[in-house]
Amino acid sequence: MNAVTAIKLYVNKMIDDCGTGMKVLLMDKETTSIVSMAFAQSEILQKEVFLFERLDMTRAEPMKHLKCIAFLRPTKENIDNLACELKYPRYGQYYIYFSNIISKSDVKVLAEADETESVREIQEFYGDFIPVAPHLFSLNISPCYQSRSWNHNHLQRSVQGVISVLLALKKIPVIRYQDSSECARKMAETVRQTIAKENALFDFRRPDIPPLLLILDRKVDVVTPLLNQWTYQAMVHELLTINNNRVNLSNVPGISKELHEVVLSPDHDEFYAANMYSNFGEIGAKIKDLMDDFQKKSKSQKKVESIADMKAFVETYPQFKKMSGTVAKHVTLVGELSRLVGNHNLLEVSEAEQELACEGDHSESLKKIRRLLSNDKVRDIDAVRLVMLYSLHYEKNSSNDISGLIDMLKKRNTSDKLVKMVRAVLEFSGNKGGRSDLFTTENVRAFTKRMIKGLKGVENIYTQHTPLLKEILEDIIKGKLKETSYPYLSGTQIRERPLDIIVFYIGGVTHEESLTVYQLNKQSLGVRILLGGTAVHNFTSFLNEIKSAERFSSYAQH
Repeated sequence: MNAVTAIKLYVNKMIDDCGTGMKVLLMDKETTSIVSMAFAQSEILQKEVFLFERLDMTRAEPMKHLKCIAFLRPTKENIDNLACELKYPRYGQYYIYFSNIISKSDVKVLAEADETESVREIQEFYGDFIPVAPHLFSLNISPCYQSRSWNHNHLQRSVQGVISVLLALKKIPVIRYQDSSECARKMAETVRQTIAKENALFDFRRPDIPPLLLILDRKVDVVTPLLNQWTYQAMVHELLTINNNRVNLSNVPGISKELHEVVLSPDHDEFYAANMYSNFGEIGAKIKDLMDDFQKKSKSQKKVESIADMKAFVETYPQFKKMSGTVAKHVTLVGELSRLVGNHNLLEVSEAEQELACEGDHSESLKKIRRLLSNDKVRDIDAVRLVMLYSLHYEKNSSNDISGLIDMLKKRNTSDKLVKMVRAVLEFSGNKGGRSDLFTTENVRAFTKRMIKGLKGVENIYTQHTPLLKEILEDIIKGKLKETSYPYLSGTQIRERPLDIIVFYIGGVTHEESLTVYQLNKQSLGVRILLGGTAVHNFTSFLNEIKSAERFSSYAQH
């Protein structure tokens, strides 16, 4: 169950199927993102693909000597644009691959447009999801809610994405969903109906123990996306934002032009692959090792005295150049993360967040938050997230001071939009079975027990929190997940514990949850877990999700 491999196999097959000769790859905005997450441009160039085109953009003159591989989502807009392309073809031959199920009527439209008979192939290759990591996929839909329910287009896109994952991995799952969420029930029903309607496509050999598809709603755990993160990948996304493996650093003080945008891909960057889940405390030492190694190698390169030396230098130069780029990129990233952590008191902020998420001393927490809210170094978004966490934890505490903290935010001149998010997050998480069990004494006790279990260094106080997803997955693995809270869609109970588990989060997932899945997969518990969501959130994108879900303006004014 590897999301990256699934996409790679499809793209390689497309390119191989059209034989030798010069090729152009024609994509839309979304399939461009999908392919770029699985391949570096240089890898595709090696396969005789010399040109990358977008179907929705004005393109070059006819080039009949090129074969065109079109990889597109089967949307109405793409079908219309492709029909125009085929009516006046600019390439010699067309090999067309759709990333999902295409209707017979759309195929007919394309057949009628292909008057010159230049189409050699039309196939469905189910690569309709963004492969963020082997164990993680996203649909890049943010926000996905509309008021309290689904935005219809986003429901459709989410179902298509999950269907595509199931077809790519050849899985016919048993479906469970979060009972407290109407959105989860609706999506589960729609996925089941689609599988029934397309039963010919789902004609796979069924294993003895069927895989499980579990559909969750972000509202079941609103705490996880509110917390600052301390592993490398998660910190970069939280503080700088990763967008399809790319990080924009153009706002970093004193940045050189070639580092304005950097690519973070574990497939093409050994240092990142080895350290993306490392703790911030460890990264500094790892960066120093990387620098030392680079300096040693660069000194040895200076001794170019003979023809043999020159030959050796030229042979290692691409590797040497790549290494210098890797060093510059990670030194810059870690330097900027350190600067932000220091400038904005993030260690202290994070410590307070973790206490709010995992412990229960009201007066101590309140004191700490008041002190941080009075500190000019603390950013407004961090001040707001502290008040949000406090409100979620202590809303039912009769001596809470939510109003007082909101007043303090206003005195800091925090924007009205941000201040209103405090009330909005309470409403967002307020569905039955939502936040009521986020801070139970039992949970706090479990967190504290885990915390004492040999955590060290930065991990110790800054990573106490465990996402609810971990508990849910451990219950599934033990066969103990409550049917009352997570019923089977068809009402049939599967007695054996599943070996393949696909979890999909409506409203987005976080890198903390991705790390949980990565660690569970590594523990070799006899199960394979794949996590997906409408988006991969940091705090800022999660705020947009809440805004979209709640008509909170009038609520906050009461």
